[in-house]
Amino acid sequence: MTTGKEVRGFNPDYAGRRAECDGGGPIEGTRLAGRQDYAGTLTGDYIDHCSNEHGNAPPWRWYLMKELTLKPQNCSDEAIWCLEGNLYFVDQ
Repeated sequence: MTTGKEVRGFNPDYAGRRAECDGGGPIEGTRLAGRQDYAGTLTGDYIDHCSNEHGNAPPWRWYLMKELTLKPQNCSDEAIWCLEGNLYFVDQ
């Protein structure tokens, strides 16, 4: 069995930045997924998930977003993790 490695960190350049993030989630009553949009403030906290047991595969970096101003109607979360490649800064 292969397990991944998780590395946590903080990026001060992202802390406090307003951003939008798109992701995916299940469509209720189906076996399908749809796009979901979020907007909020990044904390700067991140998690790198490496995809192999040695931790030397390219990591997937996820940033923590709080103070959500846009989220799907059925989302009750107060914070989400956004894949770095799906983040778009709105305060530039």
